[in-house]
Amino acid sequence: MQRDMDLMRLVVLEVEKDHQGPNSLIEYEDFNRHMVIEGFTAAQVEYHLRLAIQSRFFEIPGNAGGLYIFSGLTPAGHDFADSVRDEKIWKMTKEGALKAGGFTFDLLGQLAKGLVKQQLEKHTGVAL
Repeated sequence: MQRDMDLMRLVVLEVEKDHQGPNSLIEYEDFNRHMVIEGFTAAQVEYHLRLAIQSRFFEIPGNAGGLYIFSGLTPAGHDFADSVRDEKIWKMTKEGALKAGGFTFDLLGQLAKGLVKQQLEKHTGVAL
């Protein structure tokens, strides 16, 4: 299965949205029912969820028999979510990566952060 960066973005944002704060856990017991992302199969979503786990975007206190349990996003997960949340920034990030002819997950995040930095400088007049 190929990695789909749009789906990776949606998975991270979905887990972030579902987390309710300190000491709360997100449990996806029935994965096919709870982690539904329109336009993607359960297998695609689960594959990208595993990629996000391997990228250490989620705090995971445990995983018992296929039960996904998250206690929130890691600082890296929050950084990624914050850098790709805005649709305009995400679109520019994808376009830039496609023009370059390839990218890694890390480079895509860095590109998005660079675009956010550019926007901050533009709106505040402060060079970062």
